[in-house]
Amino acid sequence: MEDYKNQFITILAGYEREMKWFLSTNPGLPSRFPIHIHFPDYDSNALLAIAKQALGKRQYRLTADAEARLHQHIREGLTSARAEPFSNARWVRNLVEQAVRRQAVRLFAEKHPRRDDLMVLQAVDFAEVGVR
Repeated sequence: MEDYKNQFITILAGYEREMKWFLSTNPGLPSRFPIHIHFPDYDSNALLAIAKQALGKRQYRLTADAEARLHQHIREGLTSARAEPFSNARWVRNLVEQAVRRQAVRLFAEKHPRRDDLMVLQAVDFAEVGVR
């Protein structure tokens, strides 16, 4: 690396605690990676906006009750996740994917769902999402 330091850049990314441990495993690593950028976790409002944007890209909408339930799950997830690494937007993406699958199962049980039904997530679709 040292011989080519002006020709390339190396970026290491990971959870803060694990990256600190990694850098401590070899006394030469901290001087080779002197610049650290910490990205704080998103708050619940930002995570909700990320979820709504992801759903919007797929032409899904949330009922008001579904949005409230999703926001509740996000707040609960943030509270319980503080003791372990938290994947931020990936965690929210997984919540959304779980809800979409639950919606598909729910609609499969209906005889003839309308087009609008296929595009709307309800609170019940978020009933069990995010359970660890």
